[in-house]
Amino acid sequence: MAEIRIKNLHKAFGDFIAVRDSSFTVANGEFFVMLGPSGCGKTTTLRMIAGLELPTSGQIMLGSEDVTFYRAAKRDIAFVFQLFALYPHMNVRQNIAYPLKSEGVSRAQIKDRVEETARLLRIDDILDSPVSGLSGGDRQRVALGRAIVRRPKVFLMDEPLGALDAEFRALMCDELRGLHNRLGATTVYVTHDQIEAMSMADKIAVMNNGSIEQFGSPQEIYDRPTSTFVAEFIGSPPMNLLSFHAGLRKGRKTVKLSNSSIAVPELRESVAPSELLLGIRPEHVRFDDAARLRGRIMSTEYLGSTQIISLSTSHGPLKARLPAEIAAKTGDNVGLTLMGERLSIFDRATGRAVQTALYETVPHA
Repeated sequence: MAEIRIKNLHKAFGDFIAVRDSSFTVANGEFFVMLGPSGCGKTTTLRMIAGLELPTSGQIMLGSEDVTFYRAAKRDIAFVFQLFALYPHMNVRQNIAYPLKSEGVSRAQIKDRVEETARLLRIDDILDSPVSGLSGGDRQRVALGRAIVRRPKVFLMDEPLGALDAEFRALMCDELRGLHNRLGATTVYVTHDQIEAMSMADKIAVMNNGSIEQFGSPQEIYDRPTSTFVAEFIGSPPMNLLSFHAGLRKGRKTVKLSNSSIAVPELRESVAPSELLLGIRPEHVRFDDAARLRGRIMSTEYLGSTQIISLSTSHGPLKARLPAEIAAKTGDNVGLTLMGERLSIFDRATGRAVQTALYETVPHA
């Protein structure tokens, strides 16, 4: 396995910029996820790492080797696509064995490595079955097996679970992460599904319009979004963004909403009077009859042990995730308490987070 270092990677198609000066490092043995909406540049980045696209500029290092302009065949990588891309006229054993056969590996070695890979993926009982009759989950295991059997330095996966239904995706998320842990593989995984990213990744790069908005662990990205895009893209429901106008001094620890003093992390920089946004996750909102910040309940959504309550406030719409047993009636006017240590502040014009103690050690991409 190997470390991947990307430096100022840029890809333009005429006047259209698909990837804009991206830089990041994937540590040896790390499960790294590129997450973002369709058209954000994540698949183009993956294809440049694979050698299927050449960058306009920038550098790609695989271990100590500069592979920026190497053909895909010269980069010791394995690629797993969204569509399984299996050979329909071959059975499972032949599909997995094909990369080794193409490399001229001996028949005895091929047999041993195919059977070892099949046991690892728990498909050793269907090795002689035709792939046309397999379920979607088993087909994806075969596609993974064809990549694993080569023992490459890096695995690249482009939305490999996208063609599966929800139940199979949840199962395969667990299996993929378990497989990664057993192999100790360096893996770069592309998805638009935040649940896949948050459940599997060691590190995530959130992409938007060809640029990396934020790079960090799943918890850092969820707890400390560095832009309103990340705040709204991550989370279900996403982070609430309440508008207010203020000038804030360095060192300040409170802001005013509806004449209510709200505790916030200590500010590390002063902010000139401007339109700001106060970010709060739904699970960090509480009902409090004595609170000055008020909201009118617009609807409730029962989720079993919890409920999502949609409210209207003078600072904008807000959602709260509360225990199911808390009484919430449409039309009620309720007091709201926001958990101060969990708040974020954003500049509305730029969409960037205002620097506070919360963000002090979080690098911007």
